[in-house]
Parts: sequence; C-alpha cells; structure tokens
Amino acid sequence: MSSAAFETQRAALADVVAIPVTPFAEDGSVDRDVHRALLRRLLDGGVTTLTPNGNTGEFYALTPEERRLVTELTLDEAGDRAVVLAGVGLDVPTAVDSARHAREHGARMVMVHQPVHPYVSQAGWVDYHRAIAESVPELGVVPYIRNAQLTGARLAQLADACPNVIGVKYAVPDAAKFAAFARDAGLDRFVWVAGLAEPYAPSYFSAGATGFTSGLVNVAPSVSLNMIEALRSGDYPAAMKVWEQIRRFEELRAANGSADNVTVVKEALASLGLCRREVRPPSKPLAEDKRAEVAAIAAGWSI
Repeated sequence: MSSAAFETQRAALADVVAIPVTPFAEDGSVDRDVHRALLRRLLDGGVTTLTPNGNTGEFYALTPEERRLVTELTLDEAGDRAVVLAGVGLDVPTAVDSARHAREHGARMVMVHQPVHPYVSQAGWVDYHRAIAESVPELGVVPYIRNAQLTGARLAQLADACPNVIGVKYAVPDAAKFAAFARDAGLDRFVWVAGLAEPYAPSYFSAGATGFTSGLVNVAPSVSLNMIEALRSGDYPAAMKVWEQIRRFEELRAANGSADNVTVVKEALASLGLCRREVRPPSKPLAEDKRAEVAAIAAGWSI
C-alpha cells in the first residue's frame, strides 16, 4: 500500500489522540455501560481519534478478554465518528492476534506499545515491530517510543520494510532528542505525535509534532482541543495559557514516576460523577488529601 492509502489515518494522528480510561464496576469487572457513556462524551466533545488499550486505559492490568472487549466497545461507539488506533503489545503472537482482532472489528490503525522486556536491542526492536506491521499490512502502524537509546535510523529501517508504519507516538521526555530523532528518521515521512500529552505538546510541536496524546481529555475535552487549535495556528502564547491551566493536574499525574497517572484522571471523573475511582494494581486510588485538589481542578475547567 502506498502512503496515500493511509491519508485518513495520517490526518487522524495529527490531532488530539485521546486515550480513554477503562472504568470498572463495583465487582471489579469492566463497566460496559459507563465505558460507552465516557466514549460518547469524548465523541460529543469533538474528539475524533481514540486509542483503546493505551496506558491511561490500564492496558497492562487488563486480561486478554478485557482488552478485546475494550477494543470492540470503542469501535462500536466510534462508528464513523472517530478513527480508532487500537493499542497492542506484549509478546509478538499476542500483539499480532490483537492487531488482527482490531482489524476484523473495523480499526484503521494500531499503536504498538514499547516492548516490555529487560533486554531490547535496536535491531530486535525493528524485528518486533516488523513482525506486527507485516501481519496487518492494511492498517496504519504507530510505534510507541519510550526508549531514549533508539535511533531515528532504526525507525527509517522499519518503515523501509513496512510502508504501513506511518506515525510515531514519541514519549522520550527530551524535546531536543525528539527534534533530532524526527529529522534522522524523516520529518515528513511520519506523523509525529507528542506522546507525553499536553505538558510536552508546545515544545514538541515547535520541533515538528502535529498531534499529541491525552488522558486529560477524558475529563475536559474542550481544554485539550483549545490547546491543539492554538498550536495549529502557531499561537504559542495561547497554547501556553492552556498549559498553565493544566499544569498542576499533570504534575499530580507525573509525580513519583507517574505513579498516579491514571489514578488522577479517574479521580477527576469520579468527582464529576462520571465513573468510579477504582484502578487496578499496581496503580492505587488517590490518597484522601489529594482528592479535593483534583476535584477543584476538574470543577474549574469549563466542562
């Protein structure tokens, strides 16, 4: 397939890429009805790109059956209102199975989670992604890069073999490294998504990103959309006004090695009466002393 065949998918990446939470019922199972309601709220709020089974969706805490359920619920709710970028990962056969399952249910793209393995060689990184990308040549493939050692040349090597590798979720917290990596890989060859959400979006956009991921968007879609509108128009002062608005919320999420990354989002949603606050280990519900602060921030945004 030529890159022109992936025009819709490329456009969907150059946007707010929402990472929905996975709400749990009182018995600990995935709450299907609440999940659908939260997805509808995102769609009604103007979100047009959804990533089920992302980190904010607690990908690593879900069973294989739950990951399939979350993918199916998302694709069903999205219909023709949004492009779905389904998260896949773990061992190669599991990732391939997940990618094919997503394709069968109507997904247009998959995001491949950073390989979770103590020993990752650069050539092995290429092999891992190539095996997944070649299994679903009709889908756009987006590697999720958190490895600061990986070179842009390796991404270019992967895309030479797999033309369906069309975008990158870049999540190394270093704007200078991102700028160099993107240029070494091919700035115009891929859609560059700032994978560390709103706090990093302005600096990464200045270096060539055209989309960013968001967990905050679950709480306040308009805030995230305001930021991307400012960045698209090159209005960095306006984007930084939004940055100031979201700063404390994102600091709470990032504290202690991002221990409360999902917890803070679910706490904000719980404060608005939209879902339960429960998260699964190794995450932990927010301590009482932080709950009021999160609720105040969420209430302060124009929801």
